[in-house]
Parts: sequence; structure tokens; C-alpha cells
Amino acid sequence: MIYVVNLYQGRTSAQKRDLDNFKPRDQRGLNMFEEPKDTTTTFDGVKVRIGGALDLQFQAIDHENSGAVELYDMGSNFNLATANLDIDVALYDGIRMHLRTYLSSRHHPEPYVKGGYLLVDKLEFIHEGFLEDIMKKVTLKFGHMEINYGDAHFRRSDNAMTMHNPFIGNYLMDAFTTEVGIEAYYRENGWIGMLGVTNGNLDQDVEKTDTEPSVVAKLGYDKQLTDDFRFRLTGSMYRTGKSNKTWLYGGDRAGSRYYYVMEGVDATSKGNFRSGRINPGFSKKMTSLMFNTFMKYKGLEFFGTFENSSGKGYAFDTSRTYNQYAADLLYRFGANEDFYIGGRYNYVDGEQTPTNDITVKRAQIGAGWFMTKNILAKVEYVNQQYDGYDPSTILHEGQFDGIMLEAVISF
Repeated sequence: MIYVVNLYQGRTSAQKRDLDNFKPRDQRGLNMFEEPKDTTTTFDGVKVRIGGALDLQFQAIDHENSGAVELYDMGSNFNLATANLDIDVALYDGIRMHLRTYLSSRHHPEPYVKGGYLLVDKLEFIHEGFLEDIMKKVTLKFGHMEINYGDAHFRRSDNAMTMHNPFIGNYLMDAFTTEVGIEAYYRENGWIGMLGVTNGNLDQDVEKTDTEPSVVAKLGYDKQLTDDFRFRLTGSMYRTGKSNKTWLYGGDRAGSRYYYVMEGVDATSKGNFRSGRINPGFSKKMTSLMFNTFMKYKGLEFFGTFENSSGKGYAFDTSRTYNQYAADLLYRFGANEDFYIGGRYNYVDGEQTPTNDITVKRAQIGAGWFMTKNILAKVEYVNQQYDGYDPSTILHEGQFDGIMLEAVISF
């Protein structure tokens, strides 16, 4: 049951429905990607939906390396509990606002705003029926928001919002950032196209720079081909010609789920808060391509990723290239697919320097139980190995493995 505040009527009422074109944050939102689009409207005044998420993990992981740099002495215990606050507002017929605040995260124990956007499915505010036929297929999105690059970001853990990630960790190259911009969507008969432009910055200020806008685009097909079989295939591109503050692989300010892995003895949770991830360091000029496929036949589910990224950074002026490969295979079962088991294999190779190539491999085996549509319990075994790193670095002959438990509440 969703509680919605009706500001026009001045009272709080219990509604058995969500807002129009709303992607549920509970079990119902599994395997949904972009927010849905239809022409049905239930708007009868400004409504505010308050939601959120709570998340807690128990970590029992060991790590080791060649010994050139001493590692942090880890034990087995609970991580910091994380929390999100979501505010979604139906402002007008076909117009909705979303705002997410991290109440507690690994990087910031104090609250701070992740970002927000305005979603426009109709132009009724101009006048009734304005461009009605076009807007049946078009959606506009404005804000300081998570950009829609690739499909993997729909399955990642966003601080405490981990309900739609079947595993506990995100991908090795975690493509996620928030930038100020606009995205325009066109959908028809299973096809989806998106073109967006952003200012290319994670941190916003008015300092005069020679930064150029960044472009993000997506083209794909998503169709329930039979009662039992769904198929989705998308290709995405993110390109920034020149920037001072673009962080596609370092934009997550909440932090990774694997605390202190492969960190030194002087580590703090706010120090290398993205531990276990791979950041190529592209921050000046970058072009990234991601291709994803999703297939679901009855309870069997596959999600695949191939990514190619090249660019320049603060620390290097020659272009470097990284590739990422990932495959998730899951089986969901039970009366309402309340249980699942599965595995993920994730592999990254890249040019750490012009003369030094590195590879990182991660395997995850996990299981989950939706105790209710709002409560999920997960268990995961993870093993990650580093190869090709310089003998003087902390990651030389590095590896970590162990067990993670996670409890998730989302509403």
C-alpha cells in the first residue's frame, strides 16, 4: 500500500496504485529498464509519494597480494547501514518529478542529494491536446540526473536501493554518473531510441572552462515475443569531447559494497570508498560504447554486457582503451519467482600505461529470497583476481574472496 499526499485535498490517503508511468521500487520493478510509458492518466491534483530504501551487509572477506604493500587487516562484521529517501511528485497531467537523497552512505554518513529530474510525458500544460499524437511516443527528461548510458546501471546497487541487483557488488567498471542535461526518448512497437546532451560535469560550478557538452545515446529493441520469452538488445554511447570533471567510472559517491578490499593499512572507509572497482581514470576526453542483451524464458534469465571505452585523463595525455565483459545467468522460481539462484562473471582488460596491460576477473555466485515484495535477503560468494599490475603496487598478485550477506528493504 502506497501512501500519497494529495495537496489539493489537504489530506493523506492510502492508495492502491503508484503514480502514472512509475517504475516500482519493489519486486514489481525487476527487469524494468526505462520508466514505463503509456497514455493512461489518473491525475486529479498534485500528489507526493514518499519512499525509500534501507540496506545492511555482513562481510566476511579475506584479501592478499605479493606483499610489496601491506594490506588492511580485515575482520568479519557488519558494514555501515545505508539509507535512501525518495520523493516522487505528480505535478501535472503527464509531468512527474523525482528526487533521491542519500541519508547514509559509505562515503558520506551525513545526508546529501544524489540528484533529481523532471519527466514529461504530455504537454497539456501548454494547452489541452498539444502535440498529443507525438507525445504518445515521446518522453522528455530534464535535470541533474543519472544519465541513461547502457542497461547495466538499471541493475546496479544505488546506495541503499539494491532491490533490483541480484548480486551484492556492482560491475568492475561501474558506469554511473550524474550530470545536468536533457534526454529525449522515442518508443514505438518495442523499439526505443534516446538522445541526450549534458554539460559533462559531475560537480557543478560556474568556473570558466573550455568544457564541451557530452552526448549520450541509446538505440534498442525490447519485446515480449511470446508469453514465456522476452528479448531486449540495446547499444549505448557516451562521448565527451573535452571536460575538466567527467567521471563516468568514478561517479558513484556512495561507495562499493566490498569494504577495504585491496586497501592499505592506513585505509579509511571514506578514503578509497570505491574499493574493488576499476576506474580507467578518463576525465578529459572519452568515448564509451556499451552493448547489452537481456533474455528471459520462463524463470531462466540472462543479462550480458560488452563495453569498450577509450580516452584521456588528468594523469595521461595519450589515449588508452579498456574493455569489459560480463554475463549474469539466473534462475527464478517459486509461485511468484520469490527465490533465485545464479552467477555472474565479469572481466576487464585495459592499458594501465602505454606499456603495461592489466586484467581483472571477478566471479560471483549468489541466491536471494523475496520475503515480501518489499523485503529481500541475499547471499553471495565473490572471488576477484588482479593480474599485470606493477610489482611495486598494492594490486600486484592481488586477490580477495569471501561471503557477503545483504538485507534489503525498499518501498
